[in-house]
Amino acid sequence: MRLPSPAGLRSSSSPSPETPTESQFPTPTPLLLSIKGNFATKSRIPSRCSPPLDADADADTTATSPSPIPPCPGPRSRQRRDPERRAMANIDMAKILADLDRGAGDARLPKTKLVCTLGPASRSVPMLEKLLRAGMNVARFNFSHGTHQYHQETLDSLRQAMHNTGILCAVMLDTKGPEIRTGFLKDGKPIKLTKGQEITVTTDYDIKGDENMIAMSYKKLPVDVKPGNVILCADGTISLAVLSCDPGAGTVRCRCENTAMLGERKNCNLPGIVVDLPTLTEKDKEDILGWGVPNDIDMIALSFVRKGSDLVTVRQVLGQHAKRIKLMSKVENQEGVVNFDEILRETDAFMVARGDLGMEIPVEKIFLAQKMMIYKCNIAGKPVVTATQMLESMIKSPRPTRAEATDVANAVLDGTDCVMLSGESAAGAYPEVAVKIMARICIEAESSLDHEAVFKAMIRSAPLPMSPLESLASSAVRTANKAKAALIVVLTRGGTTAKLVAKYRPRVPILSVVVPVLTTDSFDWTISSEGPARHSLIYRGLIPLLAEGSAKATDSESTEVILEAALKSAVQKQLCKPGDAIVALHRIGVASVIKICIVK
Repeated sequence: MRLPSPAGLRSSSSPSPETPTESQFPTPTPLLLSIKGNFATKSRIPSRCSPPLDADADADTTATSPSPIPPCPGPRSRQRRDPERRAMANIDMAKILADLDRGAGDARLPKTKLVCTLGPASRSVPMLEKLLRAGMNVARFNFSHGTHQYHQETLDSLRQAMHNTGILCAVMLDTKGPEIRTGFLKDGKPIKLTKGQEITVTTDYDIKGDENMIAMSYKKLPVDVKPGNVILCADGTISLAVLSCDPGAGTVRCRCENTAMLGERKNCNLPGIVVDLPTLTEKDKEDILGWGVPNDIDMIALSFVRKGSDLVTVRQVLGQHAKRIKLMSKVENQEGVVNFDEILRETDAFMVARGDLGMEIPVEKIFLAQKMMIYKCNIAGKPVVTATQMLESMIKSPRPTRAEATDVANAVLDGTDCVMLSGESAAGAYPEVAVKIMARICIEAESSLDHEAVFKAMIRSAPLPMSPLESLASSAVRTANKAKAALIVVLTRGGTTAKLVAKYRPRVPILSVVVPVLTTDSFDWTISSEGPARHSLIYRGLIPLLAEGSAKATDSESTEVILEAALKSAVQKQLCKPGDAIVALHRIGVASVIKICIVK
């Protein structure tokens, strides 16, 4: 089927594509690639021909430019203007009472991706193998803790686990960022602060604190805060109301608003204050350039991003490595929320980091911030991670609270691409169980979505004129919906087309087949990098597959060989079965092709 015009995409009366006969389906050819878990192993078959052109090869640069970001409607106005955006399929009692089919293997893995923080409870090879099989897609390395050597040992274990299982996992470096912390205390013992008590905060970090004076690491504290402001310490468990400031002496006089114990080096937040600290500290630069770049990491989660120019600065620091390392922005204060649209235009991905953000804005508004951020990321086609305290109780308990289970499901219904575990997987007693339970919650939430309604809402929000590549991607999703296809297969080099397909949230998985790249000095095919496959692991519904070429005489023949091999692997992993219709998206020569094949 040839690509329909953009106008045809928005026409509800457009005819459904016809299903081809079996004679039109590619003839069986030797298997060239295989899936193991959600990772593709590579076959060494040399090629003496030109590679098949993928759907996003030689695409216009406008195809990858970010979509305009419309204002996010509030909950009431969204219901009036866009009632189908979060529409759910009919849910009956039988569905609620039905048991999950736990015998379906990898086919029951959720389309929503799972990010797991690695730590003492999850850094051994056996445990990492369990997490990979349970559904972990991205491993988060939190550089707020641990040395380079500690993280290197963990990464080595992860790569061994990937080798043992054949399952691909992306690596995320989460920076410490410009944190403000309280200082050390006399004798190293926690102090008790009583409600109504007055205490002095000094910027002299050499002072060891007591009940009368504590230190903080932010030198401009007496200049930036004013009487009436609030300083939150230790994850918000201690609230200090500012009474007076003395910039000359470097002190701030405060009153305790509650009774609590304060230990050494606890984190601090200044709600509503524009903090004069760099997004990328010297420690962050050392972590990125000294550990991240040499280890070929896939993405950097940047803490406390406050404006779009912060991303530009980080890319300048990365230099030539900026093209292969994706940047994920974490908005954790009011300034970042105000500049959200600017940040979204510059970033590659986004994380809704509800921890520090929850101390910067009123707790009753956290859900609004989450929904706004996810909505705008969906419209822009950029992956978004929802994080912090998703299954917090599972650090100690083998089961989550009902509120936590609902929180995970609602994030999926909101449109998040990924959900994240922090202490649950890093230091909890049940890391594998936490991943399995989170995966099951995501599966149930996904099954309740009305994907057709979501697709229509995305089409209405799409930029006009639509780029050729986005038009192609949305057409593939529309075709899959109308034909009730079991799978969408995209042949791609850089992954751009497959990611645009994921933007339109098809109800079926997307097999993103990374085709070979022809080197300039030989006729042999080589896989230049696994990067595009790993980067796709933060997009909802994308399943990466690494392919190699075929010794066929024409582009058309080699494309059909790769497609046939991909379908054979998909059948083996229960992504589809014989007799199913699948939608394939690729290029042959200069033509973009969407076609329906019947699985043999």
